[in-house]
Amino acid sequence: MQELTQQELIDRVNHEEEGPFAVFLFTPFCGTCQITERMLEIIRTMQPDLPLVKSNINFLPQLSREWQITSVPCIVMLEAGKEKTFMYRMQSVDELYRRLLPLINN
Repeated sequence: MQELTQQELIDRVNHEEEGPFAVFLFTPFCGTCQITERMLEIIRTMQPDLPLVKSNINFLPQLSREWQITSVPCIVMLEAGKEKTFMYRMQSVDELYRRLLPLINN
């Protein structure tokens, strides 16, 4: 999973022609974030074309304020012309897979 800086993420968000994607927001010492990342890696093994990137929230002061991120782990699903979808509860690989699958089918 590619890790983006704040500027790279802003650039990607502003390029609508790239299509929908999700960004996994984390902090390095968060245990729940590490578990979520493992679940996302399992999903990426099944769906290598899943448009998913990650970013360390500690280096995203502008976006974390703008998007009003309340906690990590957080997965933000972005689609041009639509509201951002925020996921804070990652219960299982199956649930995450079902929630992220629309990104592949677009």
